[in-house]
Order: sequence, then structure tokens, then C-alpha cells
Amino acid sequence: MTTTIPIDAYMLDTLMPDLVGHDRQPSAFLVYLLLWRQTHGGGAATTQVALRDIAEATGLSKRSVQGALGRLAKRKLISVARESITAVPVYTVLRPWRR
Repeated sequence: MTTTIPIDAYMLDTLMPDLVGHDRQPSAFLVYLLLWRQTHGGGAATTQVALRDIAEATGLSKRSVQGALGRLAKRKLISVARESITAVPVYTVLRPWRR
């Protein structure tokens, strides 16, 4: 059975062309969608997921995922928290267009 999740129109109308076209970072959009699915799509505020798991779920390399996460954090589209340098990060997906 297929599950559907709501996606803000802003994500497809503005964020996708901005990340993919302007920033030339399609990997950032894919990672954002994955994190969106695990948070807003599942009714959770945050998600704790390892870099390797993001890479496997999106089909991207770990290095591409690292770059995408950095871009998303810099653009304030996600926040990242971790208990220690080696801990699995906890991601919060932000929606700055909703004030």
C-alpha cells in the first residue's frame, strides 16, 4: 500500500528550482525531501539518521550527502544537533517560508 504525504507547494514551486537550478545542488533537494518525509511526512518533529542511511535512501554518495547537508544547514532549511562529534545527528526540517 502506498502512503501519501503532504508537501508544501513552495517546495516544488520555489525551493526545487532554487536548489537544483540556481545553486546547482540537486542532491540538497533530494536530501531535504528525504528528511521531510521522515519528519513532517511521519508526524515527527525531528529525525535521527546516519549519513550512510541517507546516502542509501537517496542513492547519493556519502560525500554528496555531506555537501547537501552543509548547504541545507547554511540556508537554514535544516538544523542539526548531536550529543558528541561521533553521535548520529538529529535533524529538524525547517520551513522558513512559513512565518
